[in-house]
Amino acid sequence: MPLPTDEQLLKLANDLLLALDHKFGVHPGFRPAHARGVLVKGVFTPTAAAPKLSKGPHFGRASTPVTVRFSSGTGFPMISDVDPKANPRGMATRFHLEERVHTDIIGQSANGFPVRTGSEFLEFMRVAGIPAELEKFLAAHPAAKRFLEMPKPNPVSFATEAFFGVSAMEFENVQGVKRFGRFRLVPEAEVKHLTSEDLAGKGESYLFDELHGRMMAAPVGFRILVQLAGVGDVVDDATVQWPETRELMEVGRMVLTEFQEEDAAAQKHIIFDPIPRVEGIEPSEDPLLELRAAIYLLSGRRRRSA
Repeated sequence: MPLPTDEQLLKLANDLLLALDHKFGVHPGFRPAHARGVLVKGVFTPTAAAPKLSKGPHFGRASTPVTVRFSSGTGFPMISDVDPKANPRGMATRFHLEERVHTDIIGQSANGFPVRTGSEFLEFMRVAGIPAELEKFLAAHPAAKRFLEMPKPNPVSFATEAFFGVSAMEFENVQGVKRFGRFRLVPEAEVKHLTSEDLAGKGESYLFDELHGRMMAAPVGFRILVQLAGVGDVVDDATVQWPETRELMEVGRMVLTEFQEEDAAAQKHIIFDPIPRVEGIEPSEDPLLELRAAIYLLSGRRRRSA
């Protein structure tokens, strides 16, 4: 994917990378955020309802191979699994449509985002370690305050956590019907979190160790849903959650069966894209999407050259 030509957007993306470097340090070969992760592979199978929502090629095929990256928060490559700062967790999914052709879903375990725009996020990053300044920022940005106060419990497993696409997409089917929606990935093993007492007995790599043992024993399944926007719902602001009464359409099932070979090299190479770039799924006007795509590409190129 090419870098955007918007100079202001590129400057903001570079400024945010610098802010992340300042906060977490520079770790060559690793992502500046969600640095600790693991890649697994599997297959996506669409439901019969999927083509009714979108003419995306993976919704009309019998199956599509996928690569998934589970990750922990922060830019520290070896952050402990029991560290509260490791939440929210991440789940990035790539659908391999053809050679060098793909579309991705970027999900996180918190439903929402603290700010609406990139400039607000940069300000948030800069004041995060200064209590008095952070207090003023949160007073002026109630969505950020809600996000920080949102419960973020540790999952029992990556395979027992739900992940949310925080930015809305516009889906279009072959009849030309368009609807806005947000992806949601739900574990077939059900959502299960640890109590503080349970967490106290866990090791620093319990999530990655547990996933390895779980997948050695059996495949890991996720249902892929789309929460459909209702009349009047805001579709260009990742800080705004839609009511849980909104329709959830199941568009497919993903079965993860094996770990990526040469994981470290593959993680350096793969650059996930928040923008779908596929027929039948278009980005909304959420201002975070173009910015996140630029940051991912800039950091990915830096990672590859490390």
